[in-house]
Amino acid sequence: MSGKVSEGFDLTNSKNRSKERLSQIFVSAGKNREKVAEMVAGDIGCTVKLKETKYNATLSDKDSDLRFADIKFPTPRHSVAVKAVNDSDDEKVGEILSKIKFEDPTYVIEYSKELRQLLVHSQGEYHMNILRWFFDNIYKLEVNYLQPRIPYRETITKSEQADYRHKKQSGGAGQFGEVHLIVEPYEEGSEPKNMFNLKGKELKISVRDRQEYPLSWGGKLEFINSIVGGSIDARFLPAILKGIMEKMEEGPLTGSYARDIRVYVYDGKMHPVDSNEISFKLAGRNAFSQAFKTAGPKILEPIYELEVLVPSERMGDVMSDLQGRRALIMGMGSERGFEKINARVPLKEMNKYHTSLSSLTGGRGQFKMTYSGYEKVPPEVQEELLKAYEAEQADE
Repeated sequence: MSGKVSEGFDLTNSKNRSKERLSQIFVSAGKNREKVAEMVAGDIGCTVKLKETKYNATLSDKDSDLRFADIKFPTPRHSVAVKAVNDSDDEKVGEILSKIKFEDPTYVIEYSKELRQLLVHSQGEYHMNILRWFFDNIYKLEVNYLQPRIPYRETITKSEQADYRHKKQSGGAGQFGEVHLIVEPYEEGSEPKNMFNLKGKELKISVRDRQEYPLSWGGKLEFINSIVGGSIDARFLPAILKGIMEKMEEGPLTGSYARDIRVYVYDGKMHPVDSNEISFKLAGRNAFSQAFKTAGPKILEPIYELEVLVPSERMGDVMSDLQGRRALIMGMGSERGFEKINARVPLKEMNKYHTSLSSLTGGRGQFKMTYSGYEKVPPEVQEELLKAYEAEQADE
């Protein structure tokens, strides 16, 4: 901002107040460095061996509080999952990505517990090719780029009943637990029912206790205790709930999170010796899974609001491409000399859209995406997802 610096100058990092010494100063031209004795305000140069200074830090005199505004890095536009060719190298991949992000903070690194993938978000395919060059030439590590999985959700569309008996006898104490339950779609503000007509039978339910559980992945589970006559001891209900929640974390259809479900536990059986928490957890989990699969199950997919700016002469090509991606056009207009398209589009269809738009518009198109919500997938897409999940399970 002002003044000058020279070799041996002591400065303070304005972010963490650590001290740094400029042991050497260089002016760079590409890969060539020329050593200089000093630099004045306005010069661009480099130094080496800073201890605790990273990007977006300001070095200044110890008595100064001046600080440059942080660089605002562009929003990532392209995502891939990175996986080592050899499973034993997975940990190394994470370490290397951390080093590379330090050098280029426009890479965003994320491990998704839900998708079970290490994701890298970048500025485009060329940016990812640079990353591969580092893996191949600097770190000598083989990696694969995979398409990121889609964070689907699962739910149900009608009421259904199921019961399951878990029974296991092995030498000493055995395991026994039987759970009868009903599932139905949960809607905000709706009240539990007290009468069901399922499988040709009428079931009368009395609601004794009602608990709502907001889910970290969105939506809710409502758990209703309708046990009468002590057929299941109250101390086993938390175990039944735990079994149901475990199955909601790994949905019965595709292993995706399940949401927006109401469960009535209304009957069951115990054994005076063999009944325990693990027995009722497994009985609850399996009864829930059976009921879910016959309750009109549906897969939900994430939908994004998409805004595209495109040169007018390329409008038709971009519109055709969007329609092929199951996009719903919401409106059109003009902005900054471009034609603007507003649409709603499934995340599944947006893989490599940055590359396609650039190709269609000669690099002049721009877009941004904002998460909107979840909607049911079309039947043919659901069928495709179910088959893919079955094949994946068979391989494992």
